[in-house]
Amino acid sequence: MSDDTPAPRGDQDPLQGGGFDLGSMVQMAADMQSRMVEAQEQLGATEVTGSAGGGLVEVTLNGHLHLVRVRIDPGAVDADDPTIVEDLVKAAWQDAHDQVAELQAAANPLGGLGLDPGGLGGLLGGG
Repeated sequence: MSDDTPAPRGDQDPLQGGGFDLGSMVQMAADMQSRMVEAQEQLGATEVTGSAGGGLVEVTLNGHLHLVRVRIDPGAVDADDPTIVEDLVKAAWQDAHDQVAELQAAANPLGGLGLDPGGLGGLLGGG
């Protein structure tokens, strides 16, 4: 029985065989975590304003979806139908939310890979 597979040389690290470099993988993971932390900090400092009713109601959220401020123009208030203001506030919040979601997707270092950092079991600090 003939085996054409060359015998491993003594100077080869079995963990690096076949192009696998554990040290490089660990460094890549650390770099990715660092970029994710930086992206999260930038998102937290970013404010996005959504509006509704032609600007009668504005809602400002930060990049973590925390409510920063609400502005309601007095012209939006109808004493006979307060649900109009309620609907405008919801619509303005949704507008701001959608803008933040776009920012979050753009800032996600794993976004181009089609991966959700939370879906990695917290391995890279996501969650």
